[in-house]
Amino acid sequence: MKNFITILIVIAALAAGWFLRGNFGGGSSSGAEGSSGERKVLYYQSAMHPWVKSDKPGRCTICGMALTPVYEGEKGLDTDSGDFVSLTQTQIQVLHVETAEAKVQPLIRTLPVAGMIDDNASRHRVLSAYIDGRVQKLHVNFMGAEVTEGQPLAEFYSPSLLQSEREYRQLTGELKKNTALRLQQMGLTPTQIEELDQKPGDALTSQILAPVSGTVVAQNVYEGQYVKEGDPLFEIADFSTMWFLFLAYEQDMPWIQIGQSVTVTTPSLPGESFEGKITFIDPNFDETTRSTKVRVELPNPLVNGRRVLLHRLYADGALKVETPDVLSVPRSAVIETGPEAVVYVDRTEGAYERTVVKLGRRGDRLMEILSGIEAGDKVVTNGNLLIDGQAEMNRSFMSPVEPMAPMETAAPLTALSEPQKQAIVEFVKVADAMAAALAADDLAAFNKASEPTMETTGSLVKALRSPESTLETLDALEESMHFHGFEDIQSARVAFHKFTLAATTVLEPLRLTPAAPEFDVWECGMVDQAIPGAPKKGRWIQTHGRDGQNPFFGAEMLDCASEIKRGAVKP
Repeated sequence: MKNFITILIVIAALAAGWFLRGNFGGGSSSGAEGSSGERKVLYYQSAMHPWVKSDKPGRCTICGMALTPVYEGEKGLDTDSGDFVSLTQTQIQVLHVETAEAKVQPLIRTLPVAGMIDDNASRHRVLSAYIDGRVQKLHVNFMGAEVTEGQPLAEFYSPSLLQSEREYRQLTGELKKNTALRLQQMGLTPTQIEELDQKPGDALTSQILAPVSGTVVAQNVYEGQYVKEGDPLFEIADFSTMWFLFLAYEQDMPWIQIGQSVTVTTPSLPGESFEGKITFIDPNFDETTRSTKVRVELPNPLVNGRRVLLHRLYADGALKVETPDVLSVPRSAVIETGPEAVVYVDRTEGAYERTVVKLGRRGDRLMEILSGIEAGDKVVTNGNLLIDGQAEMNRSFMSPVEPMAPMETAAPLTALSEPQKQAIVEFVKVADAMAAALAADDLAAFNKASEPTMETTGSLVKALRSPESTLETLDALEESMHFHGFEDIQSARVAFHKFTLAATTVLEPLRLTPAAPEFDVWECGMVDQAIPGAPKKGRWIQTHGRDGQNPFFGAEMLDCASEIKRGAVKP
């Protein structure tokens, strides 16, 4: 009992000391009174439970700590809203409360992209016949042969070419130069022309040489075949460097610049990755898909006589972007409750203030803060959800007779425009088709249904970000809308869970808006058994009137679904 009293005295002293230093300019209360005997006490406040106030000296009705005077001209703890939570050291340890400092630092984001491996078009050659003639012999007679620049591909017989070669050997001066130009137009390389003086006079053929090093990807002639001028003979592609081509969507363009590094992986080479840099961003924007093409140049290593990156392979890319220094906090510090985002700031040991912040860009681990806190503030990164629950209790305790806010405050919009309604209708159709495909365990149907997701989601985000709305939860929806086809249904369900979680967060409150399009929201309380790491409860959207069918379990637990009625209080 004696130790307990000692601990209370120490905590009281620390809290009172902080309260005086941080809010009354330093020094003790007695010192403050001594320096100005005419100062008027506005009220008395508990440093441990700041919502406890009195117009007379006394002790806190909760912890028994002596109330601290707040003088005229000073500002006590602003806790009228009940957003200030105080914890004892024991509570802090039990809740595992952890904090991190808000810092001005670069924001790093990994942007996932998907595309195709293509060959380097600048190193792709089609070799055609310069003149009429006959292919006498082939030195390369199969597709896939590796050749080097200048290597003989075929022996070519052409009477007109042989005649021009004889004339070249016999002429001198300006006439010889003119003949050399004609020979070059007939297909000989400058090196071949220089070596004509040493070529035997009785030679009956000329050689066709490889114009570049690479792989023969097409052979269009055979030995003994007659060809005419312009007929294709060989096609050679240089696969030593490849192009990774992907679509960059409108909302991703601020993050993408030429010269940025991209890490590329492909299912055909599990466990391996390739680094390349962005070399081109197509300036022609596609209005239909709201995207443009981006090109990444990749080195293609040669292993056991073959290039590892094959032409036309599907591939995924990860674009790591680093912004200039911005004020940021760990993502775990931010609690998003509908249109509002809050953090809990550690004002002193044991005292946490609920602070509304305005969010900017989202990185992989950090989140940009545009307003609400300053660099150096310590924000709670672990235990903040429990602290938030305590803050809710405090507000209820301080205003027990105040009526609850009307349900309309849950919706960020008071009315929907016709474009917004249409965007919602089109989005719900796609979301419903995706959920129905997963409920039917049909992977092919899901991949097909998810194809318009990018377009409909982009239209929805654009519509809801009109001047009538500033929904910050749209960022999460934008980040989850990338679907590029899946090879197994479990991966599809994991991606769909992230998408539908963001979608219901955005759309469910809009059901309360007058004249909003009708759609249903369904819930399953066992999602964590289907999606590893997911919360127990998960929701999805269906068109109005259709029976709930679980997309996370499919036939295994198809009927594990309960409808969330419009205006129902969230659990």
